[in-house]
Amino acid sequence: MSLRNPYGDFEITDPQAMRALAHPVRLAALSYLQRHGPATATQLSEHVGASPSVTSWHLRHLAGFGLVNDGPPPSGSDKRQRWWYAVAGGFRYEMPDTPEGVEAGRLLRTEIMNQALEAAQTWLSDTEPNLDPEWSRRAGSANTLLVITPDEADAIESAIEQLLAPYVQRRDAGDVPQDARPVRHLRISLPEATGS
Repeated sequence: MSLRNPYGDFEITDPQAMRALAHPVRLAALSYLQRHGPATATQLSEHVGASPSVTSWHLRHLAGFGLVNDGPPPSGSDKRQRWWYAVAGGFRYEMPDTPEGVEAGRLLRTEIMNQALEAAQTWLSDTEPNLDPEWSRRAGSANTLLVITPDEADAIESAIEQLLAPYVQRRDAGDVPQDARPVRHLRISLPEATGS
């Protein structure tokens, strides 16, 4: 496992793949597959806001970039249906240094942040009111201003990823503690402008 990719995420380097994933339906479909496991286009359609045929088209587009693939149905499932799988539990990319790449990276960054903010709003309205107090107290947020160099920013990101990596990796059912539950950890770093 790479120190720069301790989660085993799919690494996106192609600006065309970034641009493709920046589509709201595609990003929502990939996110759903990564979170919930295999699904058919029909099952995904209700979660991504598109018809089954449109969802299927978007899945094939993602497959063209290697982000998803189709495979055998899970045991006990209808073998006549086409099942889609995320190839990794997450994905990552670095902002490219070409004008085309920067534009594609910004499009993807924008959609990722939009969906993260939407997830936080949905959590506030739908999930948080129903949490038991023990888990409600563990929901956290912070707004901290750091004054750091680019190298220090890299070191902080690496340290956070190394700390979280053992919990991000998919555990076998027998290895998950009985009182464990999924916790979405959203991190947004926003370098600020300098000067007045």
